[in-house]
Amino acid sequence: MTTSYESVESPDKTTIFSYHDLTPPTTRDIYEARKIVRQYIPSTPLVRSESLSTALDADVYLKREDTLPTSSFKIRGFYNLVNDLNEEFHEPGLITSSMGNHGQGMATAAREFDIPAVIVVPETLKNPTKTDNMERLGATVIAHGRDVDEAREYAEQQAAEDGYRYVHGGNEPHLIAGRASAGLEVMVDCPGVDILINPVGGGSSAAAYALTVGKLLGADVIGVQASGADAVYRAWKDGIVEMQENAETFAEGIKTRTPFALPLEIMQEHLSEMVLVEDDDLRAAIRRLLADDSVLVEGAAASSVAAALQLSDELTGKTVVLPISGSNLSMTKLRAIVHD
Repeated sequence: MTTSYESVESPDKTTIFSYHDLTPPTTRDIYEARKIVRQYIPSTPLVRSESLSTALDADVYLKREDTLPTSSFKIRGFYNLVNDLNEEFHEPGLITSSMGNHGQGMATAAREFDIPAVIVVPETLKNPTKTDNMERLGATVIAHGRDVDEAREYAEQQAAEDGYRYVHGGNEPHLIAGRASAGLEVMVDCPGVDILINPVGGGSSAAAYALTVGKLLGADVIGVQASGADAVYRAWKDGIVEMQENAETFAEGIKTRTPFALPLEIMQEHLSEMVLVEDDDLRAAIRRLLADDSVLVEGAAASSVAAALQLSDELTGKTVVLPISGSNLSMTKLRAIVHD
């Protein structure tokens, strides 16, 4: 699997990137990526939730991606990408934009391969857990822009000027193939799964599950977005592909104003459904998981549980998998949510 890039200028002279290969990863790509991922990280547990199984009258399992290094699923894709990095980028290194988990994943894999990493975060990111971890992992962290979309534009410009390998948050076949290794694990551990519900920010993880649990196993894969940040939901449902003016949710992991072309293409073909949840439902899901399952999750990860509770009538009697995508919740948010 190869992807080539060139920098071009838009009509307003803003540097953008042309991705010559936005073809979805093949099943072979995914299995090859799993071989690489397995060299660096273990399979994650699939654990039955007795509380949710009882509440939903279903067999509910949590895919504990939060047990990975950096406490997030994001790291899976980066080992696959950095392992295949062109030699020309080894010295200048990688650059990306992130709300935290994506950046931590890149920093970890880059350190493993002794590749420099630069991560642009929004000036509004108020999660020291994530920013401190990126720096501890050896990355250079730059704060720029009001949100991850403005941070991404700045990262693209820096890549064009300084020769970094820019890593997009979703339009990366290597990332999707690496993250699809989680879907292969679900297929082995729970071949009878009927429904898998997964958060959608950029959509790389939902696309990865759609290509494995959905396409290969025939289960229904459902995506979830916050109602205040529904750009991908609108693109998937109504075909409206546009950058929105605002994205409003406390769950930074799914706070994006822009659909990404490659994950969207995969989800439009293989995703069974997409739903929206409210921020109050996300907070309630965080409290519920902490109290009933002793599992700490961040806002984005809570969306799978919030959606399952919302779709309870559809889940009765089914075998359901809920990926717990990450647990990097700041102490400030945790205190406020628990206090509520």
